[in-house]
Amino acid sequence: MLPDCRSIETFSVPKFELNREDIDNIEEELKEFQTEFHDCFIRSESRENFFQYAVGQISVLDRKSIEPMAINVEGAKVRPLQRFVSDTQWDDDKIEVKYRNMVNEDLGDERGVLIFDESGFPKKGNFSAGVGRQYCGNIGKVDNSQVGVFAAYASSKGYALVDRELYIPEQWFDDDYAKKREKCRFPEDLKFKTKPELATEIFRKIKAEETLPFKYVAADSIYGESPTFISAVEECRDLVYFVSVGNDTSFWLQQPKTIQKEYKYKGEIKIKEVVPKTEKKAITAKEFAIDLHDTFWYRRKVSEGTKGPIEYEFTKRRVILSKEGLPQKTVWLVVKRTITEEPTYSFYLSNAPINSRLPLFVWLSGLRWPIEQCFEEAKSEIGMDQYEVRKYAGWYHHMILSMLTHFFLWHLKIRWGKKSSISYYTPS
Repeated sequence: MLPDCRSIETFSVPKFELNREDIDNIEEELKEFQTEFHDCFIRSESRENFFQYAVGQISVLDRKSIEPMAINVEGAKVRPLQRFVSDTQWDDDKIEVKYRNMVNEDLGDERGVLIFDESGFPKKGNFSAGVGRQYCGNIGKVDNSQVGVFAAYASSKGYALVDRELYIPEQWFDDDYAKKREKCRFPEDLKFKTKPELATEIFRKIKAEETLPFKYVAADSIYGESPTFISAVEECRDLVYFVSVGNDTSFWLQQPKTIQKEYKYKGEIKIKEVVPKTEKKAITAKEFAIDLHDTFWYRRKVSEGTKGPIEYEFTKRRVILSKEGLPQKTVWLVVKRTITEEPTYSFYLSNAPINSRLPLFVWLSGLRWPIEQCFEEAKSEIGMDQYEVRKYAGWYHHMILSMLTHFFLWHLKIRWGKKSSISYYTPS
């Protein structure tokens, strides 16, 4: 189910349909594609393993973990592939920069969108780096899993994952986990970071590289409600963010007055700024939406479903956010509700210009689907979630390999122009 954006002033992100027909020489195409990364590895054996791993990922194998790939891909062996992913030295930074430059070459657009989300990977054991009982989005519950924070890039030409960070739960930094950290070969200087902090690091890195052009930043509420993440985006005055927030987000519809109030603390007279009781109280997003008259809701089509157009009702309003009881900044509040007898609501904040029109926000509200498509395609077709590595570096290497292989398929589609169908290599 993909958003239909053709009716507004932005752009439509194209679909990408995968099938197993109409392609020859995919192995040769892949080998040539990977030559761009040969100088990221010291030994020729690593380059060969790099190729064999990707061949396994684009194959028709049902299970794409190392052992079945090694058995079925010509010349591959289990132990060398395992060492390649988890222990071999890579120039990770160079690979990432080269990769994002390739994404820019094929997908780059000044109106591009950088999208942040997380993805979970259920695990049975307790010894993989960062594994623990935590919410796993793809199964919709708390379970034993690893969780990664990802960034995707979307434009009028396509979409691709462009970076990743492994979330390490805080308990992994306790003394009780010292042996596990050692076995998983954690970097000595690694410290606990929240998911928004990891997303902020990804954002700052991509922005500083200047490899990918983008105008918009979209993210779920865990990032949208993070002052750290939002501040990093706001530092770049040319960017527009559109982020989900909770229904308890509080604000004023009109700028409240503030006064200086004296108070005593430990015998000293201090002064603080407060909103006087004579001013209207801040309201929550939920209160605002429920009380808003139907006159101010606009029905708009956001996507084309299998049974016809998918429509919601939208409204937008300039609001002054409340932080610790004081007015903070003025932003757009955008509310989406279902067209049902008892509607459900979704809430968003944006720093878009004051003259922004509703079609822009309707379009932005549907822009999380490209990263969800990346996860679905990379997991179902590439084996992104079928890894069996335990070490910290192994997770990062498997993920960049999966990102590269997924993008390779997009690269073929773009290189062929209108030809849209691809297939997978069948190991001999």
